[in-house]
Amino acid sequence: MKRTKDLGTKSGRILLFGGVYSNLQSLNKLMQIAALEGIPPENIICTGDIVGYCAQPEECLQKIKAWGIHSILGNVEIQLRDGEEDCGCNFDNGSRCDLFSRQWYPFAKANVSASSLEYLQLMPDHIQFKYAGKQCLVVHGHFHETAGYIFKSTSWEAKQKQFDDAAVEIILGGHSGLPFNDIKGSYLWLNAGVIGMPANDGTTRVWYMILDDKDGKLDFKHFSYEYDFAKANQLMKANHLPPQYAKTLRTGLWDNCEILPDVETAQQGKMIHL
Repeated sequence: MKRTKDLGTKSGRILLFGGVYSNLQSLNKLMQIAALEGIPPENIICTGDIVGYCAQPEECLQKIKAWGIHSILGNVEIQLRDGEEDCGCNFDNGSRCDLFSRQWYPFAKANVSASSLEYLQLMPDHIQFKYAGKQCLVVHGHFHETAGYIFKSTSWEAKQKQFDDAAVEIILGGHSGLPFNDIKGSYLWLNAGVIGMPANDGTTRVWYMILDDKDGKLDFKHFSYEYDFAKANQLMKANHLPPQYAKTLRTGLWDNCEILPDVETAQQGKMIHL
């Protein structure tokens, strides 16, 4: 049974991000950005996968906990919470992503404390709130499946089913690793992207979003930033994590496009403009 946390009615700017992926260097930079923007923790939301490919899963979980922001469970957090032996990412068996996950997931599992596992027990699967007169829902993959993939190119028919079944107008998603927005009529699907890995566009930038309800209307903007990726890369190498993912931190290119639809695969290496 999925748990949904209701935040009631929210107002003011909201910072949305996801996919920390155990990248403490990037998380530290985002925290600095939030402080400079004057956005308080109660208006900051993480779409899950705090833990992932990089070298500091425990430090990231403890920092998120101390920060006091809202976060939902990503599939990685669910698997860790439940003591499972794989990341639950829905990778095809024997694929490169699957083989790499057999390296980074055991590392993460071995380096997450009992205190952090207790923290994961408190996290909801979804967050809902009303904002600028619209009902919003935060999901990891999509409403029905935590590890389900929704991309910009995903058909509107598939997206509309999510809106209808969830009975909301705004869905704030994660999991896919790529930032995008898709609008049709009064419905809006937003994905802030991730901060733990680049967006496969050939740059080392990572992505987040800020929502605004100025004048009572919902507005949004995608933002990217640079951080100390060299340190994150070095720590991955020192802990014998997949070198292909460590390389991605430097090149901005994913090792493979196995999870991507053809449209997004064709965009590899092309700078994102949002």
